[in-house]
Amino acid sequence: MSADSQDDGGEDELRERVTNFLRRNFPQIQMHGGSAAIQHLDRETGEVHISLGGACSGCGISPMTIQAIKSRMTKEIPEINEVVADTGMGSGADGDLGGMGSSDAGMSPSFPGDSSDGEEDEGPQAPF
Repeated sequence: MSADSQDDGGEDELRERVTNFLRRNFPQIQMHGGSAAIQHLDRETGEVHISLGGACSGCGISPMTIQAIKSRMTKEIPEINEVVADTGMGSGADGDLGGMGSSDAGMSPSFPGDSSDGEEDEGPQAPF
């Protein structure tokens, strides 16, 4: 048996363990019309990307579900170091915007009078 086929078998086994973990620990996802799918699994880095779909998209408690998945999975499956989850909506459940990670990507609130470029901002102008 070659090393490549052993690695593939290890990844398949890890993928199966992650899938079984989701089924066993989060049956309410399916019971409420949602779904959880592994999008990417990197055995070397221990990173798994999970997508929550169906009723999970737009569900108010999906952020809590994702935090529970992250917390439990890294404890129960030692090979997993990081869980990245997304609901496919504008805001990822881990607080990022659209799965863009923790980078600011130029997005920050702006308020009248606040200006980072030295210009005076007086807020929106009236249309007349």
